[in-house]
Amino acid sequence: MNSLLRLAGTRLFYGIITLVVVSIVIFFAVELLPGDVAQQILGRDATPETLAALRERLGLNDPAILRYLSWLRGIVQGDLGASLVTGQPIGDLVIGRLGNTLFLAAFAAIVAIPLALFLGVMAALYRDTWFDRTINTVTLAAISLPEFFIAYILVLFFSIGFSFQMSGPLAVIAAFVLLALLRGILQARKTGETSGIQLVIAAVFLLILLNGYFRFLPLTTEPMRVLPSLSRMSEDTDFGERIFNSILPMLTLVLVTTAYTMRMTRANIVNILAAPYIEMATLKGVPPARIIFWHALPNAWAPIINVVALTLAYLITGVVVVEAVFVYPGLGQLLVDSVAKRDITMVQACCLIFAAAYVLLNMMADVFAIATNPRLLHPK
Repeated sequence: MNSLLRLAGTRLFYGIITLVVVSIVIFFAVELLPGDVAQQILGRDATPETLAALRERLGLNDPAILRYLSWLRGIVQGDLGASLVTGQPIGDLVIGRLGNTLFLAAFAAIVAIPLALFLGVMAALYRDTWFDRTINTVTLAAISLPEFFIAYILVLFFSIGFSFQMSGPLAVIAAFVLLALLRGILQARKTGETSGIQLVIAAVFLLILLNGYFRFLPLTTEPMRVLPSLSRMSEDTDFGERIFNSILPMLTLVLVTTAYTMRMTRANIVNILAAPYIEMATLKGVPPARIIFWHALPNAWAPIINVVALTLAYLITGVVVVEAVFVYPGLGQLLVDSVAKRDITMVQACCLIFAAAYVLLNMMADVFAIATNPRLLHPK
């Protein structure tokens, strides 16, 4: 226990040092953003005297190092400063947006992590079968597509309505999906994990693509406008409506994160299944499910916990694009709006919060991984 506490203290110390370094990078990177804050606030009609007075009041005439030290001192005291655009305390503006981002991240994690672990275990249990090969192809395709593209695909299917009689832009989307599937198939062929089912999936998308231009098949569907494309929420929004408005952003994050976590889980369990004690259990006639859940999975927790922690970190810090696509009122959307308005202090606060969440989750992952495998406390 003392060794574990000492390790946690060491990780905490390194985490604080990392945050200090990150704060320096954030502050001076934001300083390099183009534009004039005073000009952005007052507009183009402001006189030079008014601009000079505002710069003096905001402290923009002070050296950058002094402004950084003042900002860092405020953070240590729990004061993130005030917005340069609205003049309101940043803490009051961030708290609600951070709650929305954590809500979306928790919603996605509740779905993505159990699903990824289940698919990873099942793919390892039935490895080299059509199920394993199909899951590998689908996950490789999901990894190959950027977040905003997956988001727009979901909007197309569930908000706008989809028809297999595609026009040019929709055919381009199908072409991108087809290319992602083909990339997944080519990567899977290198490891011998491809099968006919993967070629069937690619052939279906190729058929849709060709039919979009030549229209030789009467493939049409009724529009599926069942989910909102914009996540409109406020403080008065009830829980059920909040869930409903967050379904599409959640599905986007689930599709992005499940693929990576599932493949890492499968790889770790397959490696452990090659261990001698697993072979002994197999020779004794132990059922495959019992071997995985009672012998293999407990020994795979350490790397799996690291993957899960990285997934959680991504769900919190990697939501900027997803929130921007769905206009989700979270911290990522606030960051995008603040960059557009040249609100330097808000941008710095949002970036530091994202960095702190990432560092904290990685630190917790290290501690939990070692707690599940005490041998890591005494490396050779």
